[in-house]
Amino acid sequence: MRRLRRTGPRRPADTLVRATGRPVRPARPRTFLAAATAALLALTASGCVTVHGEQALIPAATPAEAQQALKDFTAAFNAADQAYDPTRDAGRVTGAFGEINQAGLRSRHLTNPGGNPNHRPLELTDAKFAIPREAGWPRWFVADTDSNRDTDSGPADTRWVLVFVRDGAAQPWQAAYLSILGPDRIPALKREAGYAVPVAAGATGLAVAPKDLGERYVSFLKDGQPGPFAPGPHTTEWRAERKKAANRPGLVTQYADQAESRAHFAPLALATEDGGALVFFATRYFERQTAAPGYRPKVGPDVKALLTGEVKSTVTKRWVSSQTVLVSSDKAEVLSRLQGVTAAEGS
Repeated sequence: MRRLRRTGPRRPADTLVRATGRPVRPARPRTFLAAATAALLALTASGCVTVHGEQALIPAATPAEAQQALKDFTAAFNAADQAYDPTRDAGRVTGAFGEINQAGLRSRHLTNPGGNPNHRPLELTDAKFAIPREAGWPRWFVADTDSNRDTDSGPADTRWVLVFVRDGAAQPWQAAYLSILGPDRIPALKREAGYAVPVAAGATGLAVAPKDLGERYVSFLKDGQPGPFAPGPHTTEWRAERKKAANRPGLVTQYADQAESRAHFAPLALATEDGGALVFFATRYFERQTAAPGYRPKVGPDVKALLTGEVKSTVTKRWVSSQTVLVSSDKAEVLSRLQGVTAAEGS
């Protein structure tokens, strides 16, 4: 075989020596690099290699981190409530609960600029955490806590059930959902190796998939057709209250509901021991009140503080509502509803 000869100029020998005086190792053949690259791609595609943990199931938080998140939230909540200053807890709330909280603080600040004369620090104790393992972000967990905010009109004892979320390791934990429930209304959650079990948004085997709860709830409130929602104060009784308020002497009230699932308003669900799911989801609705000629709808001070425009014959209130639902294979029971006016417009 004829030997091929180099036709270009040969590089000087000293160019093959590093500054350390050591000879440079010959470059690896391209065939080796190609084979190594192909092997890495194959491993990655098969799930054997994970970059930054996007595919690994990781606990959302350690118990110590969850406890600190609860402590940080309580401190910020109390500071905001005492001063009626929404900026003091804006970084610790988000989603449906955050929007309700911030609107309420803005309203009360306008009516009481000196702060809350009846402030009583919130105390959340006996915390029980339900921490799921999931891949990627956002991550979330549930804190079931005893509160000192029991009322004469409600259960003798109440628990604050808070859902905390965050979008990255450098972000703060924020409360996105709040449910206030009696201890006997909180279902037992399923655990695997000590961790809560998340339920996928499109999970089958339930009366309603978590991702569809908002739309189904809105439809039920609109037409009241029989469906998966069990009778109760937040379903059949809520529709009856609306119907009663719809046509009062001199005042007509109309409602328009819509589902909400963007960003931190997305439904979140945990599996229960009996095979069901505890789901948190959000909706919005508009309440439009129109008075008869010569009259004006009454507007309370809290709503008036959020009002734009002038109330002549109509006022439209915008509400955010968050629901906590226990879903089984054949029904959905709304355990809690927290709602608040976030804006109002007069015309």
